[in-house]
Amino acid sequence: MAQHDIPLVDLLRRALRNGAKAVNMSAADDETQEIIASALSDLRTVSTRVDSLALFSPNETVDDLTARDMVYLFAPFALSELKGRLRTPDPADRVINLKEAQILLRRFTSMLDQYDVVPTEDKALWSTASTDPARRRETKINQYKNEKAVRAMIDSLRASRGQPTVDGGTEFDDILALLPEEGTPPSDDDDDGSRKVILLCLRLMWSKAQAQLGSMEQELEVLRSIPPPPPGPPAPGEQDDATWRLDSRVVPGTRGPLLDSKGKPLRPFTILPAGAASDRQRLQAEVFRPDHRLPTMTIDEYLEEERQRGNIIEGGGQASLDQPTTSEQLAMDAEDDGTFFGEQKAEEKRQKDEKWAQYTDTHRKGEGNTMNRG
Repeated sequence: MAQHDIPLVDLLRRALRNGAKAVNMSAADDETQEIIASALSDLRTVSTRVDSLALFSPNETVDDLTARDMVYLFAPFALSELKGRLRTPDPADRVINLKEAQILLRRFTSMLDQYDVVPTEDKALWSTASTDPARRRETKINQYKNEKAVRAMIDSLRASRGQPTVDGGTEFDDILALLPEEGTPPSDDDDDGSRKVILLCLRLMWSKAQAQLGSMEQELEVLRSIPPPPPGPPAPGEQDDATWRLDSRVVPGTRGPLLDSKGKPLRPFTILPAGAASDRQRLQAEVFRPDHRLPTMTIDEYLEEERQRGNIIEGGGQASLDQPTTSEQLAMDAEDDGTFFGEQKAEEKRQKDEKWAQYTDTHRKGEGNTMNRG
């Protein structure tokens, strides 16, 4: 049966099942890539048919949408998830796939913004960008708590409706659980409970889309920094091209005359400088030979290192003369009454004066003057 003959909901269901199956398989396997290609084809057909049916209009609000049609808002998100799992050994192809996946995610988020599905508090969690690691960590924790709270509300609503919860499943499983059971005839009844579950799932996928956009941008930065691959060996046709040349190549250094009798060059040559130009070129070649010692640091770095070693005397002059001595500074600090710092300095000054008084009591004046100088 052709894709256009399959009911739209069945086509979406088949694509989501293949997507959920591919997520749990290794992306390097050929079988996985075949499943992803099949799911991508189904989702592209779903998107084309949704656009042709004009299910969504910028003139509508979310209240104008039926629960049966709201599930097709997930199509760009599912397409982006599968795009990111395509096997692309070439970095250039990976860049193309990531950019296409980003376009799909931005289309998904803009549609939700158009219908005002995401509340302001959810958007605020993703609008703040900080370079502080602690702030970024706190923002990540708040984003995780918000996603956990939304998922808890989804599980609670499903449990109240007697529906099984999706534990440990993929995003494809979450969307798949919103579709009517297979074989159920389409109904125009707009169940309020179904609408609430779908809106909460849209909020959850919006948060995941924001996280995916950030991860894709980081991966794109890494891919852009990868150097281009080195050129490969020449093709066999290029190697054989030299055998068909009519003019023979002259090997440099071939013996024989440089010019013929009429002054025509017989082989390539280099004009060498002579006189002062020759001496200048010789002297220039002798500069910075392998045994020449090049500077290992700048002058500022050298002075900073000498300052750290204590080889540079600092201070002196009128500025040092105007500064109070340690005893004068201690006396001024001790006069700062009424503060803990002043009391500390007053006690320190008292102990210093007491030690000096004890020293003068035990040592006569001039006792240390052994040179008999006045």
